[in-house]
Amino acid sequence: MRLLLDENLSPRLATSLGDLYPGSAHVTAHELGQAPDDAVWAFAREHGYTLVTKDSDFHELSLIRGTPPKVVWIRRGNCSTDQIEAILRRHEPDIKALEGDPEASFLLLY
Repeated sequence: MRLLLDENLSPRLATSLGDLYPGSAHVTAHELGQAPDDAVWAFAREHGYTLVTKDSDFHELSLIRGTPPKVVWIRRGNCSTDQIEAILRRHEPDIKALEGDPEASFLLLY
């Protein structure tokens, strides 16, 4: 399972989470740093990524468009990159379950 980290998350996460989510990337690695949500969505869908974001827009797209891609929506206010990493590590089983559930389109994490 590969994660595509949205621009509101640190690019460092792609590397620091590589042991759990190999092949993950940040949107800036694919020149999508300031791209419209539709372009990020299409890229994630076409390249088999699960989209990780703190942006509610992608949650809304997941409800309207369904999958792929699946969306992991982190609903935390200001927090550190280390805290985001801890959330994604702690919820690895939940994220894997999201990937395996054909009817689920998003996962909400706090």
